Amino acid sequence: MRLFFAQYRKITMRHILLALMMMLGGTLAASSQTLQTILQTHAEEIASPSRNSVGVALDDLVASGLPQVTEFLEQWADKNIWQRSDGVFFIASKAGKDLTLTDIDTKEQSTAPAAGFTRLKPNGGVRRVIGTALVQFQLSDPDLARRETAVASIARRPEAAQLAPLMASIDGETDAALKTRKIQLAALLSARFAKTPTDRIAAIDGLATDTSVEARAVLNQILSTSSGAALSEPDGNIATILDPMAEPDAFYAALVDAGLAPARQTAADIRGALEANIVAGRIGGLPLARMDDPDVRIAAYAALAADGTVPELVTENLRDATLSTHVFFALYDEPNRDITQAAEKALASVETRVAAAQTVDLTLDALSLASIFFLAAIGLAITFGVMGVINMAHGEFIMMGAYTGYVVQLFIPNYTVSIIVALPLAFAVTFAAGVVMERLVIRRLYHRPLETLLATFGISIALQQIAKNVFGTQARPLTSPDWLAGAWIVNDVIQISFIRIAIFAMALIFLALIIYILKRTRLGLEVRAVTQNPGMASSMGINPNRINMMTFGLGSGIAGIAGVAIGLYAKVTSEMGSDYIVQSFMTVVVGGVGNVWGTLAGAAMIGFGQKGIEWLNPSNTLAAQTFMILFVILFIQFRPKGIVALKGRAAGD
Repeated sequence: MRLFFAQYRKITMRHILLALMMMLGGTLAASSQTLQTILQTHAEEIASPSRNSVGVALDDLVASGLPQVTEFLEQWADKNIWQRSDGVFFIASKAGKDLTLTDIDTKEQSTAPAAGFTRLKPNGGVRRVIGTALVQFQLSDPDLARRETAVASIARRPEAAQLAPLMASIDGETDAALKTRKIQLAALLSARFAKTPTDRIAAIDGLATDTSVEARAVLNQILSTSSGAALSEPDGNIATILDPMAEPDAFYAALVDAGLAPARQTAADIRGALEANIVAGRIGGLPLARMDDPDVRIAAYAALAADGTVPELVTENLRDATLSTHVFFALYDEPNRDITQAAEKALASVETRVAAAQTVDLTLDALSLASIFFLAAIGLAITFGVMGVINMAHGEFIMMGAYTGYVVQLFIPNYTVSIIVALPLAFAVTFAAGVVMERLVIRRLYHRPLETLLATFGISIALQQIAKNVFGTQARPLTSPDWLAGAWIVNDVIQISFIRIAIFAMALIFLALIIYILKRTRLGLEVRAVTQNPGMASSMGINPNRINMMTFGLGSGIAGIAGVAIGLYAKVTSEMGSDYIVQSFMTVVVGGVGNVWGTLAGAAMIGFGQKGIEWLNPSNTLAAQTFMILFVILFIQFRPKGIVALKGRAAGD
């Protein structure tokens, strides 16, 4: 792009001078003529335009510099120009049998019967030409919306004639974003339409760092090719020489289509030729009774071909011999070899950058997914590691947290404040629910894993049904604040939503907070003591039942906060917990039961693994999840204690 800027300065000066001359000439002309005068000079071209004839009239209109030309061109393209019987043109709108007329120069309005007027209806081709001329005015229009419309029009249908006015309008552009867009678009047009090869090559070199889809499209258009075949290598800018033996049938068919070789006979063709040449019970001198043999039919056809009765049989050997006498090639549509070489080099650079950007984008997606899995699983890792309880209702605590956020937003319409309130409230609600669940159910089922699994599974179903009865079956909105709307866009390839960035930041905060609690607080010391040796911890005055209750409540509370975060990103329904319970258990098992760092490692492995599988098969996310489960099953066969094995009761279990 820097090379383009240097070239842009040189080219722009020429076009600025040209534009000034056009403006000066237009100002002088405006003092002596009106738009109607110019239109009358080209009345025939205006009334009955064609793509070839309308150019002269448009050139004069553009050169006039009259301010009313812009509106006239817009109305002409929209078929709102009417011509009176005496040849005078008006802007008009029809109401019944009358027309409301607007004078093209003075803007005075009047009415007249429509019977004395003819409506101008330029065809599609003429309207495109008008649009090209109109863009030159709109690029410097005082109205920002019109300038943006003109730039968008150029982007949709780039043409060589648009380059000069586009570049001339850049220096006068007051909107920073639109000026940047104009410069980018001018670089793209210069690569295709600049007048000299040097200018085009400079613009192409500037695109070598542009990973946008538009830049790649321009480079691919410059490198477009046409395939062909000839008896010898042709003159011109050859892209590559093709090997016909890679697909001999396809290449021979191309020769046939080009009229360079006879078509191969089908079985039906051979049979029809033989039937048409039966003479006295023989075909080609061979008895008709032997025609059941395929080899005899071929021999008979060959005999007829030798007599000149039928065309020569195109066998595989003849096909290959014909192919060997021709040169098959792909010829660049762009005749200048220097330009195509520059485009090839630039495209290779762009594709390398795009590949690197895709890797970064995939990494960001994987980190985002891993942070979601970590938030969903960290509470389960704590309860499972300390207590050895398989809590199948963990997903419903996530659901409870999400619904807590939804209820808060019903009372606090300010989404930023509501999220700030919802996070601690979701923790409190799910902490209390976890404590109640531990006191009433889990405490009675310690060291009975099967009964615990069944009981918590039943609780999860009950909680889902309660949520359906209270909130219904439809998804409820948990709206993010405006500052979390949109995405962080680096370029056309790398972009990630602000909500995912916020979830990632929250995962890091919770990682630091949990590590602090476990390593720097008395509760953490007691939790680690009960984890490693509950009997010794009890003899030292620690109440294991209290620690189990607090730990289960802490894990449930963290799940509630995770529910608020996940609810901002995903749908909030009574069954949302089911979407994360499997991944949560996989994260805990793979990482190492009850270990915070293991949970982080497990979330990273599953997040990156699932995104990697999705990259190989992007059309099927469910397949990626299925393959990830199979991978986890295989992984725990070789490392049953997970990435980071835990010491203590959980390891002993």
